[in-house]
This record gives sequence, structure tokens and C-alpha cells, in this order.
Amino acid sequence: MEYKILGKTGLKTSKMGFGGIPIQKVDEEATKELMKRLLDEGVNYIDTAKGYTVSEKFLGYALEGIREQFILATKSMSRTKELMAKDIDTSLEALRTNYIDLYQVHNPSMDQLSQVLAPGGALEALMEAKEAGKIGHIGITAHSLEVFEKALEMDWVETVMFPYNIVESQGVELIKKCAEKNIGFIAMKPLAGGAIEDATLALRYICANEDVSVVIPGMAEIKEIEQNIAACANTSSLSKEELEKIEDVRKQLGSNFCRRCNYCQPCSVGINISGVFLFAGYLERYDLEDWARSRYATIPVKASACIECGACETRCPYNLPIREMLKKAASEFGE
Repeated sequence: MEYKILGKTGLKTSKMGFGGIPIQKVDEEATKELMKRLLDEGVNYIDTAKGYTVSEKFLGYALEGIREQFILATKSMSRTKELMAKDIDTSLEALRTNYIDLYQVHNPSMDQLSQVLAPGGALEALMEAKEAGKIGHIGITAHSLEVFEKALEMDWVETVMFPYNIVESQGVELIKKCAEKNIGFIAMKPLAGGAIEDATLALRYICANEDVSVVIPGMAEIKEIEQNIAACANTSSLSKEELEKIEDVRKQLGSNFCRRCNYCQPCSVGINISGVFLFAGYLERYDLEDWARSRYATIPVKASACIECGACETRCPYNLPIREMLKKAASEFGE
């Protein structure tokens, strides 16, 4: 396993980390097995969040006895001092630890970032927690280029997490600035929220960028760990064939695709928006029509139920035309 220094944190992190979203679909014992394998393979960076339901709790159980072997990162969407302080303590309890290596402000908008920075804002709680030894370092996660750019101007930001993958390279110049400013860069959404099927190609593409400190694919199975480690360990230059495949993926996906971040939720009428788009993607892109239709049939509220209120579009960090996309899905699936 190759290791890199995570910017000015000084933390020595494995090139590939562990994304803690998918373990929500397994259990504590399965998570424990995953952690054992990561330890054996030299993967030492774990990413989770208070908002990932049971993820912190499962990891707390799974890391007992081996916690010191890992760099533990989590995050909170709280914007005030009071709520952030409460979330830090909640995370410490769930993770069964007395310190967290990296605590991040989770995906603020520009307005929310102003609230974080204002008197009585979340940053005050983070600074106090750092002084008290509850957290080691402070970072920020973002989906917006505007927030990413602003983050690079703030002295307290030690790391930035931002989507970076074959079809989302909009942040590449800012990623380069991270390296120049010695700010650790954490690449999230390496498979574009599951839209990119070839995980090996996706990770090879990301790891080819030396400005990336660590990439954090989400994993819930041992075989995924093995496959992803092999991809990240392959340091050879991207081949002509791989570069051609990358261009094919870009042409196939375009820019209007759902990354399944679910910030658009809740829908006013209860549509599982990201679920609709996931099955529409399989229908349109991967020659899995029967499977896609059978899975779509299990969704209780279909795309055709959209009342076009537009509330979802105001929350989408990618400014997707969700109403039009739902109309298209309804037409393709016939309901």
C-alpha cells in the first residue's frame, strides 16, 4: 500500500481509504470483518458521517481494539456552535473513541458556510473541540465549486473533500491548488454515485492524479476491498485502451446524471428520486432492461406522481433538471 501525507494535517494516510456509506446495508459483524481485512491490507483511512445512519455505530463496534491503527474521519451538517458540539460528542460515543482524527463541516452552501463562520457558528465548536483534544484536525466537504474555492481561502481548513471521477473533473484546477497550499484533498464519489460501473478504471483514473491525497470508494464486501486495492496499487500509466474507455464512459453518461447524494430529498409526494434515476440508468445504459423494470416496479411512488413543485431542484448541488428527468423516466417505464 502506498501512503501520502494528508496536507498540513501531517497524517500519513493510505492512498485508498474506506468510504463508510455502504455499510448501512450490512451489520456490525460484517463491518468488523471489513475492518480486519483493511488492517491486513494496510488501508488506514476511514470516512463516515453522523448523517450515515448506523455507519458510525457499526464502525465503533468494528474498530474496538484496533482503533489506533486507523485515521478516523467523520462529519456533521450542524451549522451552529451548540449543535456541532453536541454532534462531536455523539460521534465520539458512537465511534467508541476519545478522539477523532479529522472532523469535517459537511457540505455547506455558501449561506450555510457564513453561518458556520459567524459568532456562535459551528467553527467555534470545532476549534474548542480541537483545543480539548476531542478532534485532531478540521476539514470541509463540498459539492459546490464556489464553496470549494472559498475553502481554499480559510486558514482553518486542513482538508477538502469533493467529488472527483471520470465524469466529474470540474474541480481539477482547485485540486491542484489544494496541493499548492498543502491542503489535503479527499476524492469522494469515485464511481459518480454508482453511475460508473468499472470500478478499476475509475480508481486508476483518480490515482493517476498526484494531487489527490486519498480516494474513498464505498465498500460493503471483502471482494470490493480486494478489487479496489488492486486498482489503486497499479501505478502504471493509463493505457491507450483505458483512455479510450474513459472517453466512452464520458460520452455515455454526459453531465445530466444523478450522483445519488439525496440532497434533493424529501420529495413533496414521496418519490425516491435517486432510486428512479438509478433504475433509469440501468435501463438506458447497461442493457439490463428486465432487471431495471422489475426493480422500478418495487418503488411505491412512481416518477409519474411528480407534481412539478420544483422543491427538489432547489436542493440539488448539481442543478439537475430533476422534473424533466422524472418525466423522461415516467415515459420510459410507462408509469
